[in-house]
Amino acid sequence: MCRWMAFSGSPLLIDTLLYKPKHSLIDQSQHAELGAETTNGDGFGLGWYPTDPVLSGTPGTFHGVGPAWSNRNLRDLAGHLRSPLFFAHVRASSGTAVQETNCHPFRHENWLWMHNGSIRDFARLKRDLLLEVDDALFPLIQGSTDSEAMFYLALTYGLRDDPVPAVERMVGFVEATAARHGVADPVQMTVATTDGERIWAFRYSTAHQSRTLFYSRTVDGLRAVHPEVEALRLLSDQDRLVVSEPLGVMPDAFREVPESTYSVIYAGQDEMSGFNPR
Repeated sequence: MCRWMAFSGSPLLIDTLLYKPKHSLIDQSQHAELGAETTNGDGFGLGWYPTDPVLSGTPGTFHGVGPAWSNRNLRDLAGHLRSPLFFAHVRASSGTAVQETNCHPFRHENWLWMHNGSIRDFARLKRDLLLEVDDALFPLIQGSTDSEAMFYLALTYGLRDDPVPAVERMVGFVEATAARHGVADPVQMTVATTDGERIWAFRYSTAHQSRTLFYSRTVDGLRAVHPEVEALRLLSDQDRLVVSEPLGVMPDAFREVPESTYSVIYAGQDEMSGFNPR
């Protein structure tokens, strides 16, 4: 499948988290430990919100079809871009083409979306799923992935107004469509989406055996447990990180997101609740 990371907090250079930790996302692109595949080399993507207040509502994106570990432009950008909220994704294709329009995160207006997982037998379900997308949104679909289809279905169901019910309706519609086609256990997902102010992260699968997802403990709590770690003094109490697998910095730095759960991260806070497809 894929590996991804979402950060929210005080502005920092993206390479601080993308490259420097022991088990960074770049390391996971070659040596994933908890994913369905060890290697995630079918493209990558970065989405970030600038610190410039004039531009802060519009995320920038950068995608490549090669492996993240060898892309010189990604390394250079990450060492020069400072952002208070960014997404990073390394892709292992589940069957669709390796092309830039299939690389996450996907963008619509001020929203970003990225996904690890799949819709089972997507080729069989694709027509019925895409016909549900709002007429005004349909022409904006650029790629061929199930992930982008999920994004535009969620937008159709009101993602921009109320994200959680929109994603619940999206998953419920995919499951109902799969049932009509005789496809069992169709949804496998860990999804992150953001409007530039809040991050919503979802962990769910129809079979209730979801891909892994973790969130960082509060920085002040980590400082209390690890006063000897110098790097913790450089982080803000508002910094939050959601990852497909821990970055290997400290064994107790991350907690697993429970099955069938979503989390909302904003202004240095995080809240969790049950996720129930409609």
